[in-house]
Amino acid sequence: MLGLAKRKTAVSTGLSVPVLLLLLAGAIFLVIGSLSSSIFAQQTVAGLAQGAIFGSLALALVLIYRATEVINFAQGELAMATTYIAYQLTLWGVSYWLAFFLTLVIAFALGVVIQVVVIRPVQHSVIAVVIITVGLFILIDGLVTWKWGADLKFMPAPFGNAVYHAGSVAFSRQDLGTLIVTIFSVILLWLLFQFTKLGLAMRAAALRPAAASLVGVRVNRMLALGWGLAAVLGAVSGLMTEPTQFLQPTMMQAILLYAFAAAVLGGLESPAGAVIGGLFIGVFLNLIGQYIGFATPELRLPMAFAVLLLVLLVKPNGLFGRRQVRRV
Repeated sequence: MLGLAKRKTAVSTGLSVPVLLLLLAGAIFLVIGSLSSSIFAQQTVAGLAQGAIFGSLALALVLIYRATEVINFAQGELAMATTYIAYQLTLWGVSYWLAFFLTLVIAFALGVVIQVVVIRPVQHSVIAVVIITVGLFILIDGLVTWKWGADLKFMPAPFGNAVYHAGSVAFSRQDLGTLIVTIFSVILLWLLFQFTKLGLAMRAAALRPAAASLVGVRVNRMLALGWGLAAVLGAVSGLMTEPTQFLQPTMMQAILLYAFAAAVLGGLESPAGAVIGGLFIGVFLNLIGQYIGFATPELRLPMAFAVLLLVLLVKPNGLFGRRQVRRV
């Protein structure tokens, strides 16, 4: 029997030629600028370090969005809370890097528990998940303030204050260390998703849960692992943010907004787009802060969203996003 069947399919646009040319032009611009000016090179490296933090948190947002189709508004507060856990471990005499890795384990367990206890029972209702993530934002912020107070805290500097020189260009060890740790974490996650059966199962559970369950994938378990990995990425971004700021309950709120902008800029369903979007925003903000007089710190967030708006007017699904096509 023949009839009309309407179905919605997602067509991946991949890297379009204009986007590829834009990325290539941006890379050439940064290389030429860095070779021409030592200040430009320093600001570019510092921007990449900041952008890597944005990108890692944006990637955490994308992981959860792909599974639930909602933004986890508590992602930044969860990153902040795990940073406080690392701070507490250092107060107990644990060395910084041991506290760093212990915090990642704790963050993973916390992400899994949140998914199993509060997200899973309502995961089929988008509105309920949104309300719960907003509630978690408020709850985590209140618990951290109650336990550690709202005054500024300090942690040991993980990379020290040394500065490296390449000719007339000075790079801080903090910026280089932040960039290496954050990008290394993202690469490890990419390798997990691309080259392991577990990663394949997690991708299938997030993108096509019904079909995945039919072939034996334990969807709920995979989604819980996804929330755990997102919490780990958040912890990395929080721990790498703290050396450039004071530890306080509001530390990650602006970072979350930049990460959201990066995720939307790259495409909310594109992990690679989230990372590239974060790097772009980090470099962009540093360069305009250096070379444009009126771009004060107060204007950086509005300017980031202004660029985001311009890009979305041209490509509504983000640079690496997918367009939805309806066929009849």
